[in-house]
Amino acid sequence: MFTSMASGLGIKLPGWNYPVVCDLSTGQVQFDNFNGRWGAQQELDRFLQAYACERALIEARKKGYSVTEQLLQNGSIKLTIHVSGGAA
Repeated sequence: MFTSMASGLGIKLPGWNYPVVCDLSTGQVQFDNFNGRWGAQQELDRFLQAYACERALIEARKKGYSVTEQLLQNGSIKLTIHVSGGAA
């Protein structure tokens, strides 16, 4: 019998049997895809990439920077953070 418990925000990924659980206070992500049998790793990778991009956008905008986002052909996301001004 397989049992596991996690608390936090549950996110259902496409094709996954069980949700990914994010502990918002620590940033820890818990999941079990049973080595791909319960969900494709690429869906988790896509989610983690999107999360990292959104987090970077939020932090850059908090500092007043502008950000451009470009989806690359290989599925990667390129963020460019534009810092205005120069050294005083």
